[in-house]
Amino acid sequence: MKAVAASFAAFHAWALTRLLAAIAPLSDADYRRDCGLFFRSLHGTLNHLLVAERTWHARFAGQLVPYRDLAEEIEPDRAQLAAALRAQAADWQSFVAQIDEDSCAGQLHYRTLDGTPTVTPFGPTLLHVFTHGVHHRGQCTVALTALGHRAPPLDYLYFLRET
Repeated sequence: MKAVAASFAAFHAWALTRLLAAIAPLSDADYRRDCGLFFRSLHGTLNHLLVAERTWHARFAGQLVPYRDLAEEIEPDRAQLAAALRAQAADWQSFVAQIDEDSCAGQLHYRTLDGTPTVTPFGPTLLHVFTHGVHHRGQCTVALTALGHRAPPLDYLYFLRET
């Protein structure tokens, strides 16, 4: 499980870098345009990714989650949001490098956003963080295409071939 998590963490950073590069040239109007995504715009979706990843990172670290709403805007500046997402992706890679197989086989105890105590399998929950990113990066590629821009290929297989 640790090897799979390490590969997914590296893929997560790789795909995020490619997506952010494709989004960078967009006008601010297109970047913030409501594209019908669950979090409306590219900005809203990227912001949600940061909130969700910081939420999960806190849970894995046994810390209190600082957010109560997965749509809370925590970084309005797009360049700083992109930098924070890159830093969080690097943090996931460091985190995965430090865990062991016993941890991966164990349980994760945490509270949901409404405070409900919850237990889920540690390893599969860690993989959820990365598949959650896949889901929302896919939404971003749809928005890019709808806005008339080219979306980069972000499939895991491309990552494997390239790396």
